[in-house]
Amino acid sequence: METVEAAEAAGGPGGLICASFSQDTTSLAVGTKNGYRLFSVTSVDRLDRVHESKNPDVYIVERLFSSSLVVVVSLSMPRRMNVYHFKKGTEICNYSYSNNILAVRLNRQRLIVCLEESIYIHNIKDMKLLKTLLNTPINPTGLCALSINHSHSYLAYPGSSAIGEIIVYDANNLSTVTKILAHDSPLAAITFSSSGTKLSSASERGTVIRVFSVPEGLKLFEFRRGMKRYVSISSLSFSTDAQFLCASSNTETVHIFKLEQHSHSRDEESPTWSAYVGKVFSAASNYLPAQVSDMMNQDRAFATVRLNVFGQKNVCALSTIQKLPRLLVASADGHLYIYNVDPQDGGECVLVKKHRLFSSDEDEEEASESEVTAAPVSQSYAATVAMPTTVPSSSAVTGYSEDGGVKKGEVIPEHEFAASPVCLDDENEFPPINSCRGGSRSGKGRRT
Repeated sequence: METVEAAEAAGGPGGLICASFSQDTTSLAVGTKNGYRLFSVTSVDRLDRVHESKNPDVYIVERLFSSSLVVVVSLSMPRRMNVYHFKKGTEICNYSYSNNILAVRLNRQRLIVCLEESIYIHNIKDMKLLKTLLNTPINPTGLCALSINHSHSYLAYPGSSAIGEIIVYDANNLSTVTKILAHDSPLAAITFSSSGTKLSSASERGTVIRVFSVPEGLKLFEFRRGMKRYVSISSLSFSTDAQFLCASSNTETVHIFKLEQHSHSRDEESPTWSAYVGKVFSAASNYLPAQVSDMMNQDRAFATVRLNVFGQKNVCALSTIQKLPRLLVASADGHLYIYNVDPQDGGECVLVKKHRLFSSDEDEEEASESEVTAAPVSQSYAATVAMPTTVPSSSAVTGYSEDGGVKKGEVIPEHEFAASPVCLDDENEFPPINSCRGGSRSGKGRRT
């Protein structure tokens, strides 16, 4: 659920502003100057467009798994979060905050809103505000991560603006779990494995990537991305089985690391030249300074990808598509790249498909027909609910203030329950929203 900001690509019509993969990497959401789009990423050759909205200048768009719940924040109203049921074309609710929204994270239990110096934790079933974490360390990029395993809903965010300290917070029980001193430099990226039992991090230097156990906070793995230069890590992502970890940056290289514990007995059974050299380095490291010893014991990339673009941010994800492991890279150049990953031998990954995510106004229609196929909307989805004819505007709701916000230290009163349910059933997969009705007593949030 990482976000890509692409100022260099956003200058033209339809320019890409943000991109994020869903929690299970089955879909991709992109925000542009002309609106946002949702794609299904379940095939290599086809990129099905599930939904398209004309909301302009969207810089945050997050979809809840493969459901119809989508959260949107636009540059025109950066303090307001809108939650939509995109298949029905209705707004479920919106919230306004005291400062610009920098990031939104969600799973089946919680919705997290991150501001520069505060974090808001909502119950996703009724959007009630459960907890406000005030006076958090200055976090200008809105760096945070939420585990998709909703049985505990671990939330990770920076514990310091000067060093790479991570606070792991239990968003279900609303209590701090542990603090991890991960790096000497401030954090640049953090992410959880799908089970929530592993947490990976990178600092602003971008040379070392570490993996910790959760909730214990013990260091499990340490990988070296490079030594020659500092880079800006833009995204980290585990594979579903947490056997691999990918990292992308503002360079042309995406690294994939393999999370495996080295067995000495295996090396003795198959005495190869590389195993011998590894033993020599391991033995020598015991007599070297700590910093040099740590560097020698750090694992290198198992597989790599060389992108054709340099200096642009991107977001990467590891997924299994058509029963094969793939690396997905959504780049600020407006394309989705799909690579094959060899889980046995690694090495250089092979590009198998390049999809265009948006186009200029002149070739919009042509690109939509040739590269992106609009996915048919299931008619059975909303069979149990009536389709509304219009979407209420925010100005029509009594007590709603366009520039009102959640002030620091102020708790939003519990919302009134609905007269009729808003059901996001999605073919009985899960219901993220129980029920709601228009109006809130505080004027800080609105339900429709």
